[in-house]
This record gives sequence, structure tokens and C-alpha cells, in this order.
Amino acid sequence: MVNQKISDGDYVLIYLDARRTYMIKVEAGKTFHTHKGYLKLDELIGKEFGEPIKSSLGITFTTLKPSLTDYIMKSSRNTQITYPKDAALIVMFSGIGPGSKVVESGTGTGALTTALAHYVGPTGKVTTYELRSEFQKNAAKNLQRSKLIDRVEMKSGDVTLGIEERDVDAVILDLATPWLVVPHAYEALKPSGILVSFSPTIDQVVKVTEALKENNFVFIETIECMMRAMQVERGKTRPQTLMTGHTGYITHARKILKPQPEPMQQEDAIEQEENWEKAEETA
Repeated sequence: MVNQKISDGDYVLIYLDARRTYMIKVEAGKTFHTHKGYLKLDELIGKEFGEPIKSSLGITFTTLKPSLTDYIMKSSRNTQITYPKDAALIVMFSGIGPGSKVVESGTGTGALTTALAHYVGPTGKVTTYELRSEFQKNAAKNLQRSKLIDRVEMKSGDVTLGIEERDVDAVILDLATPWLVVPHAYEALKPSGILVSFSPTIDQVVKVTEALKENNFVFIETIECMMRAMQVERGKTRPQTLMTGHTGYITHARKILKPQPEPMQQEDAIEQEENWEKAEETA
């Protein structure tokens, strides 16, 4: 059984209520300040995840073990993250699992990279391309926090000019011009490998779909996922007023082998040879 006790250096989700949660790193000798009083982090060390702890003002907080969703939603951001609702569908459509080889571009905050690295497991690998060094550095910090950095290779490069990897199981795209990457993704993927593209606008979807059709991909589908939470209370249960609506469109497709040219029929070959002979006689 995995040790559930909190150790020095662990990340802990401090829960006050559904609207107020805090991801903190437990460090001996430090305190964490909130509007409900401060917490002595020394007091967390050795506790079980799930145990309550009182602040200096006597307010009860709960210590929770961060989930994959927590690492994504609490990631350090210098650009928009991929929300869990979209990341979950991208993972499912990509077909990845333990041992999979995945290419991703662009890295951004590393939120989607975190999900991909989680699902490929310790025997898999995610290669993620990003042009902007400040994004790459921030993403590396987020991956280190979730302890998934060892499963990820971070590269600086422009995938619209080419992808170095070969025989990968999936290519995941979240960039402005995904249609320019489709031919390179075809070369990188295994036969029947899967491409998934996340785009905020329908114009991008149209262009990437056209590129997929032109480059021997089939089973092409685009979906949009919207998520609405419920306010649950006896006699007052109803959908919440605010919801996570449109974030982007997810397009996925599968690579097929390029059709081979049909062998020339014997009669066609004879006719072609006769035409060449006539041409030589009249020359």
C-alpha cells in the first residue's frame, strides 16, 4: 500500500470549502497564511492525508492528497490551460495508455502534458515541443511538482517544419496552425496511429479537417465539450448559474497507409509499348 502520511516536501491540497482550496508544498519551519488564520506546516508532517488541521484562529481545514485534476487546475500559468474536461476527452480519443509514445505541441503551461505523462505511465514517453522558452521553463516546474517530469522530453522546435520522432502512438496538437503539422504527423505516427487537435475556432477546425482528408487520415470527427455543474441541496437542486462553456473543439483522426498504385494491366502495357514504337518510327 502506498504510504499516505504527509512528508516534508510533499504537496498537499488544503481544503476549506468547495470554493477555497490551496495547493501548498510542505516545508518544515514554514507557515501558510490565509484569511482564516495561519497553518504551521510542521504540524502537517506525519499526518495522514485526509486529516483535519486547525488554523491559528481555530478554523478547521482538511489536508487532501492532490489528484491529477488538482495539479492541472492549480498549475502555474503564463498561458491558458487545457481544462480537465477537454484533457480527459483528448486522452480517450488518443487511445494512449501505459507504454505509449506521444508527441505533443505546444507545451504551454504543461497542463495537458501532465495528463498525457500520467496516462503513459513509467514505461511510456511524452515528447513535447514548445517554441517559447519562458513557457517551457514554467511547464517544467509544473511537471516537477506533479512528479511526472521523468516521463517527458521537452524540445524547442517548430513542428510545422517537421517532427523528428517516428512510430509514435499519438500526436496531440494545441497550436494556432495545426493543419501545417498534419503531413509531419502522418510521417511520425504508426499505421493506425491517432492525431488529436484542439482548436478554439471553427476556422481552424475546417482547415485541419481538410488537411487530414488530403493526407490519408480517416475516422475524422470533431466534437465540443461543455460542462455544467449542479447545485445539490434538498429542495433547491438545480444547474449552477455559471458553467464552463466553450473552450475549444477537439478533432481526432486515424492514420491509414497510403494506397499503392495499381499494377499496370498486361494489355495496357502492350498498348503503351506499341505507342512508343509508333512514336519512334515517325520521329
